Amino acid sequence: MTPPTTGGPPPPPSSAPSVVVFGSANMDLVAYVPTAPRRGETVAGREFRTVPGGKGVNQAVAAARAGGRVTMIGAVGDDAFGARLREALAGAGVATGPLRTVPGPSGTAHIVVDDDGGNAIVVVPGANASVTGLAPGDEPVLAAADALLLQLELPLDGVLAAARAARAHGVLTVLTPAPARPLPDELLAAVDLVVPNEHEAETLTGRADPHAAAVALLERVPEVVVTLGAHGSLWAARGAEPVAVPAVPAHAVDSTAAGDTFTGALAVARCEGRPMPEAMAWAAASAALSVARPGASCSMPGRAEIDERFRAHREQDARQTGEVPR
Repeated sequence: MTPPTTGGPPPPPSSAPSVVVFGSANMDLVAYVPTAPRRGETVAGREFRTVPGGKGVNQAVAAARAGGRVTMIGAVGDDAFGARLREALAGAGVATGPLRTVPGPSGTAHIVVDDDGGNAIVVVPGANASVTGLAPGDEPVLAAADALLLQLELPLDGVLAAARAARAHGVLTVLTPAPARPLPDELLAAVDLVVPNEHEAETLTGRADPHAAAVALLERVPEVVVTLGAHGSLWAARGAEPVAVPAVPAHAVDSTAAGDTFTGALAVARCEGRPMPEAMAWAAASAALSVARPGASCSMPGRAEIDERFRAHREQDARQTGEVPR
């Protein structure tokens, strides 16, 4: 497997979708183990890494590598982790002008990854907890965007303020409801598209079946994509028949940030005007490449890789079905 490019990419063309991410910045402290420890148990790990992450950073890097013009709004601490997070974003081509630096530590995520690619995560907010609203200058940045990506690792008041500002300016607003929690109607009323995984969808609706959960969510938001891991994703929108999109096969090494990779790529594809099933399949190709590598933001593929994996997957499907890929 060819490692992802680490150098700074050339800037995307001015016609590329403009994506703003209002989200968290964490340093991921990752331990790799054969089997995750049970409560009270100590296990020997085989490797430890520090990797720039946080759902906001992850989605920003994913969208930038997928070809978007991306700006990050959030906060880091005045520590070494904060400096490294800024460097990582800049290296991926993400604009960090609105990213605040506040006194104290940056956010951290303490992650255990097992040999099956599964993970368990503890997040300590740090500087992220200071983002309780918009700072001066944030609203013009939001107003100029094609899409706003939101998650729930920042204070809910800040997320709500960003969603309302985006709605006021007609910006496509995409929410990843993670970490999962019940959400107020006032937030969902300001969101265009919700992208939960199946567990988050259940938390929001009380429905364990992803299809039933998606339909239930349409009572509160116009459009939903439920991600289902190796089982693909499910799209539902008001006035349309639900569509299931298969996953792109991958050998999972580390599933950390797979959902963020999917969402970042999905936002770019959607803003480019692709039909939603095609946008989901293209985003699934991005996620498949990501899970085959260790780490979060460092595992995310570039646009050329995504295009090639997407094309190969469609050709394989065409051979199996006898159809001619378009």
